[in-house]
Amino acid sequence: MDSLDDLKKRLREFARERDWEQFHSPKNLSMALIVEAAELVEHFQWLTQEQSRNLPGKTLREVEQEMADVFIYLNRMADLLGIDLMDAARRKMELNAQKYPAHEVRGKADKR
Repeated sequence: MDSLDDLKKRLREFARERDWEQFHSPKNLSMALIVEAAELVEHFQWLTQEQSRNLPGKTLREVEQEMADVFIYLNRMADLLGIDLMDAARRKMELNAQKYPAHEVRGKADKR
């Protein structure tokens, strides 16, 4: 796969071949996405900051799988809602740049 558009098409076909489109409502996909995100968080729950940056190989492969699940559900949901994720991310970054000017928030983790 070379692009998000390619992924979207392959996911659409994957669901169609299995007759899963009936289950892929935005509601169901958003719920599945949060379940997968929770499974991702589980891997980091009791780790220190340093441990979270240096995962053992097996754990890293499991984290990779959970991240893929989140990514797949997010892309499938965007397809159903007609959202261009790349464009949405670009616009969100522009909003964040306005909301959090680098000269005002550099080195700060608190929200304003």
